[in-house]
Amino acid sequence: MIEELNQRSQQIFRTLVETYLSGGAPVGSKTVAGQLPLNLSAASIRNVLKDLEHLGLLYAPHTSAGRVPTQAGLRMFVDAFLEVGRLGESERRDIEQMISGSGSGNKLEDVLSDAAASLSGLARCAGLVLSPKRDTPLKHVECVHLGPGQALVVIVGQDGMIENRVITVPLGMTPSSMLMASNYLNSKLFGRTLEEARAGILAELDRKRGELDELTSKLVAAGLASWSGGSRSRGSTQGSALIVRGQANLLEDVHALADLERIRTLFEDLEDKNDLVQLLELARGGEGVRIFIGSENKLFSLSGSSLILAPYHNANEKVVGVLGVIGPTRLNYARIIPMVDYTAKMLGKLLS
Repeated sequence: MIEELNQRSQQIFRTLVETYLSGGAPVGSKTVAGQLPLNLSAASIRNVLKDLEHLGLLYAPHTSAGRVPTQAGLRMFVDAFLEVGRLGESERRDIEQMISGSGSGNKLEDVLSDAAASLSGLARCAGLVLSPKRDTPLKHVECVHLGPGQALVVIVGQDGMIENRVITVPLGMTPSSMLMASNYLNSKLFGRTLEEARAGILAELDRKRGELDELTSKLVAAGLASWSGGSRSRGSTQGSALIVRGQANLLEDVHALADLERIRTLFEDLEDKNDLVQLLELARGGEGVRIFIGSENKLFSLSGSSLILAPYHNANEKVVGVLGVIGPTRLNYARIIPMVDYTAKMLGKLLS
């Protein structure tokens, strides 16, 4: 597409998109003329804008209200013209302090939650983190009775990482049942990853119900499901958990009723986390920052949103998770891309 544009058209297109991303409002020919180093009249610029509109790169949301880039126009701008900025020293410090400070508690979920919150606050979007698949050999499991229908399960990896979950258990569970479940799990899980042990434990539960009473068996199964990502139905990704922070930021920059509808649709998409986990899993396969604009992914085809994602690594340089932000397509890509990239590197450094 860019081959069809001469240098003047490229410059006008780039100026209009940069102005739109900065202000979020449709851009008129007079505004473009004021930004260009070229000595062009507003009438000449309007002719170029019409050509760009015919190419499907721009559109006018309202008569005489200026133009905004289409999804195809944004994609061409990101691929051909975007100059990624440098992360400011204060922003680097904010990211470093947030992540390094959360690491002292040694709880993986706290570290990931703080990373998502840090990105959300800096980018003024929703922050997303897909946790690593849990392939660390396990050291200890503890089931604690919290009250009718609830239990706290604490799992300790041999690498020192600690995770805990509150799970729903059958009514009638007693502290002695919790202890029995803990002893059973510890006898089967020590030195093995959860994925290695899970299938065998569930098969053994079916064969040897006599060793555990029915309620304890249900507790063991519920605990395993909680850590392995729950049901595999609807395409959920086993072993991965999605953390979303800062959804309220998506409401700060609403210009029209149409945007409110887009935000409502986006919230529904975020609630459907199984599909989002699948999308983030696709980003594991690439190196560096990846950008999904609008309907380039099925999940956000209706909400008109953009995702900026980057994988993060463990000590062996293996991609173990993905983090990023989601927001409107008029994101400040040049500013947010280095934020996502640097946060991913800092998170990988901490996990290493």
